[in-house]
Amino acid sequence: MAVKRYKPTTPGQRFRVSADTSDITTNVPEKSLVVSHKRSGGRNHSGKMTMRYIGGGHKKSYRLIDFKRDKHGIPAVVATIEYDPNRTSRIALLHYADGEKRYILSPEGLTVGMKIQSGEGSAPEIGNALPLKNIPLGTLIHNIEMKPGQGGKIARGAGTYAQLAARDGKYAIIKMPSGETRMILSECIATIGKSSNSDHQIERLGKAGRNRWLGRRPRTRPVAMNPVDHPMGGGEGRASGGHPRSRTGVLAKGYKTRYKKKSSNRYIIERRKK
Repeated sequence: MAVKRYKPTTPGQRFRVSADTSDITTNVPEKSLVVSHKRSGGRNHSGKMTMRYIGGGHKKSYRLIDFKRDKHGIPAVVATIEYDPNRTSRIALLHYADGEKRYILSPEGLTVGMKIQSGEGSAPEIGNALPLKNIPLGTLIHNIEMKPGQGGKIARGAGTYAQLAARDGKYAIIKMPSGETRMILSECIATIGKSSNSDHQIERLGKAGRNRWLGRRPRTRPVAMNPVDHPMGGGEGRASGGHPRSRTGVLAKGYKTRYKKKSSNRYIIERRKK
């Protein structure tokens, strides 16, 4: 995929960089797989703001995505590649041989008309989903389950992937997108290939209004606040604000917040790179 740059006909176009959308084949979603999506605006059930800088944005409908890929042994044809406003990667509409339709996360290289399948008997080809025990070592995978039957949790964002490094008994060892190496049960299902829209990371919105369309409100810098509002607030002039930390005082820039007794720690072989 490529990216598009724009002539600076307006200040917002001058620095804008957007992903090429030539891979998208339709802008009308499958009606049976779309549900309404209500926004909270960062408020809880009683109307109190619990998350700041959230609100507004364009109205969105939610596309029901098949993260489990549990329709085993039934071939499907890729009908469309679509944009999903709820995620950074593209989605693909599958027409199964038995008449059912489902959305999946579209991997890089998937095109309309391709046939894909899930289950143990599937070939390790782009878009096919199969257990880690049946995938050749060194294969790039995405949408990886952490527990059998749970549905994909790892490597779902645009351009992300993990690599199947080895097997050890009933576990498969994968290298995560963060660089972390961990063990996952070989029964867990993953999809072959890397997630689509890999150029998303070099996109630039170009103007503040485009951020507002996404439902993000302006964020106030902590050093610009008063001491009563934030630990980094206060000071005369342009004071730096002390050690970087959150509003509740949790240190940033290297302070580890992972729970030391977390049960899944024993599956981590090598921590992510700093």
